[in-house]
Amino acid sequence: MIKDVVHKAKGRMEKVVEDLRRELAGVRTGRASISLLDHITVEYYGTPTPLNQVATLAVPEPTLITAQPWDASLLVAIEKAIRSSDLGLNPANDGKIIRIPIPPLTEERRKQLAKHVGKVLEDHRTAIRNIRRDENEVLKKMLKDKKISEDEEKDRLDDIQKLTDQFVAKVEELAKKKHEEILTV
Repeated sequence: MIKDVVHKAKGRMEKVVEDLRRELAGVRTGRASISLLDHITVEYYGTPTPLNQVATLAVPEPTLITAQPWDASLLVAIEKAIRSSDLGLNPANDGKIIRIPIPPLTEERRKQLAKHVGKVLEDHRTAIRNIRRDENEVLKKMLKDKKISEDEEKDRLDDIQKLTDQFVAKVEELAKKKHEEILTV
């Protein structure tokens, strides 16, 4: 049961790292990537539906994404959803397919994106620390209820701290790579 606490903490921290990976994939770096459009939803028969579930997305060139809807009536809705996203993209609709050119990033936009990556990193660091706090409280309660000894509690607290340090380092490394990717012209 006591091992479950550390195991549970590790599983929750891994989910935080995966969430960061997904979130960073959606941050623009000047190269076309389908994951850029992951968070865009389109009204489809009154239901907000992810773009990749109503259209075929492709990257025919390094600076172009194409979206070909399965239902031609969605062209305008898809174009509107992309325009209203915070990505700063200007899609072009030719009646069959939507072409989304990826413009080069300006220095100002690079700095904004780098700042956004820093904020996302801090949110994920905080999430990892909150997991540590939650699991430490579980251990303290187990000690109070005399389910574990003080030595066991100390050992598990150390294990959880090591996990926390390890996962904070992972998220910092991911953010550092993305930061360099953004600032590289």
